[in-house]
Amino acid sequence: MSLVISAQEQLKGIVLETSSSKEMPLPGANVYWLGSSVGTITDDDGTFSLPYRFSYNKLVISYVGFKTDTLTVTENKYIKHVLQASEELDVVTVTSRKQATAKSYLKATNTLFVSSDELLKAACCNLSESFETNPSIDVNFADAVSGTRQIKMLGLKSPYILIATENIPAIRGASQAYGLSFIPGTWVESIQITKGTGSVVNGFESIAGQINAELVKPTKDDKLFVNFYGASSERLELNTHFNTKLSDKWSTGLYLHGNTHQRKHDVNDDGFLDMPLYNQINVMNRWQYTNAEKGVVSFINLRYLNDEKQAGQVDFNPNRDKGTTNFWGSEINTERFEITTKLGYVNPEIPYQSLGFQTAYSHHEQDSYFGLNLYDIEHNSFYSNLVYNSIISDSRHKVKTGLSFTYDHYDELVNTDIYERTENSFGGFFEYSYDDLDKLTMTAGVRVDQHNRLGFFVTPRLHLRYSPWEKSAFRASIGRGKRSANIFAENQNMFSSSRQINILNSGGKIYGLDPEIAWNYGVSYLQGFNLFDRKADITLDFYRTNFQNQVVIDWENPFEVNFYNLEGDSYANSFQFEFNYNAFEGFDLRTAYKFYDVKTDYTSGKLEKPLVPKHRLFANASYETKTKDNGAQWKFDATYNWLSEQRFPSTDLSVSEFQLDEYSPTIGTLNLQVTKVFSPKFELYLGGENVTNVRQSNPVVSAENPFGANFDSNFVYGPIFGSMYYAGLRFRIK
Repeated sequence: MSLVISAQEQLKGIVLETSSSKEMPLPGANVYWLGSSVGTITDDDGTFSLPYRFSYNKLVISYVGFKTDTLTVTENKYIKHVLQASEELDVVTVTSRKQATAKSYLKATNTLFVSSDELLKAACCNLSESFETNPSIDVNFADAVSGTRQIKMLGLKSPYILIATENIPAIRGASQAYGLSFIPGTWVESIQITKGTGSVVNGFESIAGQINAELVKPTKDDKLFVNFYGASSERLELNTHFNTKLSDKWSTGLYLHGNTHQRKHDVNDDGFLDMPLYNQINVMNRWQYTNAEKGVVSFINLRYLNDEKQAGQVDFNPNRDKGTTNFWGSEINTERFEITTKLGYVNPEIPYQSLGFQTAYSHHEQDSYFGLNLYDIEHNSFYSNLVYNSIISDSRHKVKTGLSFTYDHYDELVNTDIYERTENSFGGFFEYSYDDLDKLTMTAGVRVDQHNRLGFFVTPRLHLRYSPWEKSAFRASIGRGKRSANIFAENQNMFSSSRQINILNSGGKIYGLDPEIAWNYGVSYLQGFNLFDRKADITLDFYRTNFQNQVVIDWENPFEVNFYNLEGDSYANSFQFEFNYNAFEGFDLRTAYKFYDVKTDYTSGKLEKPLVPKHRLFANASYETKTKDNGAQWKFDATYNWLSEQRFPSTDLSVSEFQLDEYSPTIGTLNLQVTKVFSPKFELYLGGENVTNVRQSNPVVSAENPFGANFDSNFVYGPIFGSMYYAGLRFRIK
């Protein structure tokens, strides 16, 4: 496609300050053209971009506490400017607070930005635990044995969410069940949560939303960072970051994570461990190359993981009891290696033109057994994506286009059955964005893919944002998603039961089943305002996911789990109301109410999705005290979650002893944390999860006879262990 380039280009640059004889990025600085209303503020890394015209020749750069500079600009070249501290401000103090979570009034997508400050409000030992203080994501345990936390968005499980690290799909295939626990929380710099189908640039699999985790950068992370965590359950974790600058252009970081839990707990005396025993070693070596003059930035990540879990009955000894009926036990051993690369190029002469190339290779091997059920999987995956960015006519009209290729090879052993398959796809995409720099933003994209098992298909997506008045944003979105259902890897909790696994073959090319196809529709309204002279905002959104086809997971027979393609309707309706308020200096309150209506046509009729609460209440309160130099001294955080009753799968066919009520009780949990910041280098934190000690008393059905026909660990609606307290320290050298 030919691009018509006008004089309205983008001027890019970076604003710095001098600190301890070093040049540091200056975020939040004002950059604008003299005599015009065209301007911007610098990002967290000090960079900026604003429209350039030949008629603009005086660029003003200002920041409170620094001397204002006016630069003469005669051509569009990258600007690097250092602001000098002002000596005149000795009686005026201006303070500002960086929000731990933020919503954009300008983006077309409904995206929530979660900073590292928000992640520190909880222990956040891994990515699966980093959503406890977020009302848009639901977190609960997958079963009563593995201790695995699963997340949901818009009432749908994580396989329907595209989960990426730095926009490279990361949690998919073999890693779907446990992969969120393989990303340590301290490695995460920020998270972007997008509701509804996301950008076509990232692929065709997203249905309910996208979660992207940005990892810490060697050039921005601390030279040394240490985080030690210990819990009352005798869970121990250690994270250590080492970062060094090798030259003007090369930097590298070594990130080490280890966790262990070797104490056996059985609070409810059912003979089963309340949480598994485990060890994990996780190592990442990250390389960053930056050449600002040539417009090149590149990342190379090398990562190795070894994760070992043991679960089951308290008296289970794997050396003695594996493969026998002495005691029921499970071991899940995972080894994973991955290498990812990112290369970005911005044309120094034409800064609105850029090219990005991403690749990722991973080898994932899991050997596991659950009682007498065996499940092994080996997954080799390769991903590549080439993205070109430019404009049409002027900077209001932006385009992204590119090509992508994916390859996945699966080799699975399910008891005595072997399932082996290869999937590959080649696709192209085009995305057009319009931004009138005031009220209207639109992003429209389409991609076409040729898949060896799913065939040729088209994926359209559209996002709109309209702001009729100040601090408002009406949004609407529509999009289509398509995916292969990895029925064993995504539903490993079914192996922790005596259910017979049945696949009702429909002649499809993936386990005999057809692919899943769904449309997602959404509307949202965000309004910011002042309440008693303090900042506040409300959000209302409604999303509906309609499945054209779905691989139905049918638990309605207590002795079976059946997989079959949908015949009839399946949908998920999600409504959320959220209210955020900075009630007084240092105190933030975030509250939300969510309503879910998730139903599917099973062979036994249309039913609510099991273990999905219709109603959820959420509240998070945080308070920070300040020191004289405006640094945080104490931080207090409290999070409350209330879940309404949840439907259990039918147990009508079981004998009366093992029949359960139709619905679970309601539950409410409270988490607390307090942090003492002694200096920029050192802080201590102390917290408690589920401090009200809410427990599900009998999470395992037929726990006394785990090799009998009624054994099942999948009726989990709440905490099992009860209260858990923890403490930790963070130490850093800038």
